[in-house]
Amino acid sequence: MNEGTSRPVDVTAGQLTIRLAESEREVLAAQNLRYDIFYRENSAQPTPEMEEQSRDFDSFDPFCDHLLVFDNDRGTGPEAVVGTYRVMRREGAKKRGQFYSVDEFNLEKLLNFDGEILELGRSCINQEYRRGSTMQLLWRGIAQYVFTYDIRYMFGCASLHGIDPKQMKVPLSYLYHNHLADPEIRPKALPERFSSMNLMPADEIDPKAAIKELPPLIKGYLRLGGVIGDGAVIDEQFGTTDVCVIVETSRVTDKYYKHYRRETDNAAQQVA
Repeated sequence: MNEGTSRPVDVTAGQLTIRLAESEREVLAAQNLRYDIFYRENSAQPTPEMEEQSRDFDSFDPFCDHLLVFDNDRGTGPEAVVGTYRVMRREGAKKRGQFYSVDEFNLEKLLNFDGEILELGRSCINQEYRRGSTMQLLWRGIAQYVFTYDIRYMFGCASLHGIDPKQMKVPLSYLYHNHLADPEIRPKALPERFSSMNLMPADEIDPKAAIKELPPLIKGYLRLGGVIGDGAVIDEQFGTTDVCVIVETSRVTDKYYKHYRRETDNAAQQVA
């Protein structure tokens, strides 16, 4: 385990390490992995340029940090990338002109919050590595990133597969009735893209059945106390129905805070 290094994120568990991309080649490896999973495995519709290059990319990538999971048994560079998460702070959004999610949700209440916020997106893991230990490592990396940059809220689009909300009425209604964000921070789907999540009465929902229908990523957010914006958005390109998720970062960092604080205090004492 190499936590406490000078890198903003640097955690090793077993054969896997998570850190930020440190070269253009590593970013390209993340984009290639995204293409394999989003377009080849999940049948999203690539642009001709993406298809020609076999990578998923957009105008936001240059303004984001790219968290990468490496299998050290495969090497130490691009060839070893087996997972990725794209993250963007206010600084990157200002340079780009907006956060990615602004095209789907009204984020005004979050944007007006004085503290630092972090947008999460483009999460994917190589099929061979989709297990609890890999997801735990991703969250440890995110926790370290959050601690480093003093982030209060994380948010982003999370997807359910399919573009007919009526076929997802059980999980969408469950989220609406049980996990709606407080009004002071609640995003809302843009009027022209708004699909109601309130598709059945709360007393007709079987919570266990609803949770079973949720994708693992959304269930992971909920376990961290994540809450949901009002309204879903259909994404034709990716063949998904998106909801906006917000997580107060103290829920993520609590279990790691003492460790990082101890590392920081020790370093300060050594300097003194």
